[in-house]
Amino acid sequence: MAAKGFNRIIIIITTISAAIMELLDTTIVNVALNQMAGSLGATIEDVAWVVTSYAIANVIIIPMTGFLAEYFGRKTYYLASMIIFTVASYFCGASEGLWELVFWRFIQGVGGGALLSTSQSILFDAFEPKDRPIASGLFGMGIVLGPTLGPTLGGLIVDNLTWSDIFYVNLPIGVLASILTILFIEKKEGEGTRKKQIQIDYLGIFLLTAGIGSLQFILEKGESEDWFDSHLIILFTAVAVVGLVSFVVWELYTEHPVVNLKVLKHRTLALTLIFTFVSGIGLFTSVFVYPVLVQRINGFTSTMTGLSLMFPTLIAIPMFPIIGKQMAKGARPVPFIVVGFLLFIAFGIWAGTLSGDANMWDFFPAHLLRVLGISMLQLPLINQAVAGLKPQEYPTGISLNNMVRQLGGATGIAIANNYVTNRVAQHRSDLMSNMTSENPLFMERLNGLTNTMASRTGEFFSATQMAYRQMEGMVMKQAYLLAYLDTFRIVSLFFIVIFPLIFLLRTPKKSQEEAQKAALAAADSH
Repeated sequence: MAAKGFNRIIIIITTISAAIMELLDTTIVNVALNQMAGSLGATIEDVAWVVTSYAIANVIIIPMTGFLAEYFGRKTYYLASMIIFTVASYFCGASEGLWELVFWRFIQGVGGGALLSTSQSILFDAFEPKDRPIASGLFGMGIVLGPTLGPTLGGLIVDNLTWSDIFYVNLPIGVLASILTILFIEKKEGEGTRKKQIQIDYLGIFLLTAGIGSLQFILEKGESEDWFDSHLIILFTAVAVVGLVSFVVWELYTEHPVVNLKVLKHRTLALTLIFTFVSGIGLFTSVFVYPVLVQRINGFTSTMTGLSLMFPTLIAIPMFPIIGKQMAKGARPVPFIVVGFLLFIAFGIWAGTLSGDANMWDFFPAHLLRVLGISMLQLPLINQAVAGLKPQEYPTGISLNNMVRQLGGATGIAIANNYVTNRVAQHRSDLMSNMTSENPLFMERLNGLTNTMASRTGEFFSATQMAYRQMEGMVMKQAYLLAYLDTFRIVSLFFIVIFPLIFLLRTPKKSQEEAQKAALAAADSH
């Protein structure tokens, strides 16, 4: 039954706040990675696990949210998830070591994975069916604002307080949202009463967790462990292969799967998941690499980094409701997907040409291309995913689509980490090959630095050593710049490689009523 008056206002505030809190935490840490690395005595590559562990937890929990909400009852599951998220946020901020922080980020991701889809489901129930486009618009704004505010709020906190406070900011919101949930959100009729009829797919849950977790470990640590020269990598590869293959086989044949993979028999969905995976790589990798680049190379503060991401996003916000309205009217998703892919390709190429002295506004056009690309891909890909499905299969198809997007993001971050490490070494080697006595430009630069140091210290020998160290620092800075720019180009390459597959996509014609059902399912199962 739809809520009325004050109750509806409270439900709107509660659900949108919870969704923003979850989405905010997907991006708020990106601007604090340098500070975390310094404070915890870790490398940027290892600190990336703070981002990745959250994404892995989301990947594992998202496809199970429907089942868990049905088993425990939607309100109970929602409240428990919010409490888990809030408690984990506290322990994230209180962590004194990297792997302690990574553990609590994983737990935070387990709690956060339910907040989006369940929040929207509760919000939609607070409105009559005819008014649900209003609810969709309200929630859509929250979906955009969360990731947009994350880097900006994170930057302000890190520059004025400490990185721990980016987690503590969740505490008052989480506590208030939990209290409002208890007081104002009502249970649906029959909610949580079917436990005895529901069979839990324990084996499926275990295989999914083992397979995804092992795969991510391989991607993250493969480079530093020398890949298959490491017994540890070989072990986790075996677990990943056995776990994921067994998961697929089990889910296809068990009567009560935790994830209904049988919907993958629909060619449209299976093909769309490829595009969703690559869009996840582009979405997450770009906002992971950029903050590290501009803070390490361009000298941006955390606040500047956040603002440089926020301004182009705010400009693109109107695109989301416009595209959503077109999808509800029955517009074909494929043209939007084509434009989105082209925009992301242009973003990677443009961002890959920027220099180490570029300012905030020099990055603006590239980021505008990126957020316009996101707006063209997010909802159209969900609608394309369900294009060939029956209405009762919509939630499963959309859940798989969301899981694959998160998996693409986690994979993209891991690939970016390994790729940057590899390219830094290669660029350093290439640059160092020019630092010889036969190179007049190098000798001129070295002599100039030596004379400057000597004039300050009065000792020529030590001045020469300091000049060499300064040159080494310049080389490393340039090597990192080139490596990060290469990573933006790699993002474009992923989109270019699968772009021809777009012409294999087919969208069965739907009536306006069917299109509205698909759009509603997309919102409900975001």
